[in-house]
Amino acid sequence: MAADISRAGVEKAYGRWAPVYDLVFGKVFDAGRQSTIAEADRIGGRILDVGVGTGLSLSDYSRTTKICGVDISEPMLRKAQSRVRALRLSNVEVLSVMDAKNLAFPANFFDAVVAQYVITAVPDPEGTLDEFVRVLKPGGELILVNHIGAEKGFRKLSELAFAPLARRLGWRPEFPWQRLVDWAAKHGGVTLAERRPMPPMGHFSLIRYHKS
Repeated sequence: MAADISRAGVEKAYGRWAPVYDLVFGKVFDAGRQSTIAEADRIGGRILDVGVGTGLSLSDYSRTTKICGVDISEPMLRKAQSRVRALRLSNVEVLSVMDAKNLAFPANFFDAVVAQYVITAVPDPEGTLDEFVRVLKPGGELILVNHIGAEKGFRKLSELAFAPLARRLGWRPEFPWQRLVDWAAKHGGVTLAERRPMPPMGHFSLIRYHKS
């Protein structure tokens, strides 16, 4: 599927968000963050947190869980690095500027991959998901939390109307569940383990895939 947002556009948008991201999105997305962290800590081992942003989640992971965090935005990541130093988060092994679709990690390296509010903010969601599975160990889990677009009705119309502005802000609001269904079927190496509604208003979902 053709890209409808660009890497440069996303990088620029989140560079602008960096100074105010925690204030604007901290409470709104807290339930989704805490749920993904709980699932990751349940698995333990070494976790890749893609789109780690300002590091808002890092202090909530168990100190026994090893974290590698990556993000496309250098200004966001600088805030995460400051947070790690200030809180002495010794379990954070790596924080690096990296493209989610081209991860500089070997195959079968992580026990879990966490991507919070990422898939609607990358140019190629399906290719990015393929890359997440590549670096995941067999038996590991891909843990997503993301907005899922409406299939019909007023909310779908609203999402379509908002889409041009949303792209300038760094994401696409119209992302139907069927895209994930089609991706998993085409990939063939993952099994859906759970889809759980998340606040606000159930328009978001926590989604877990198990790698064969």
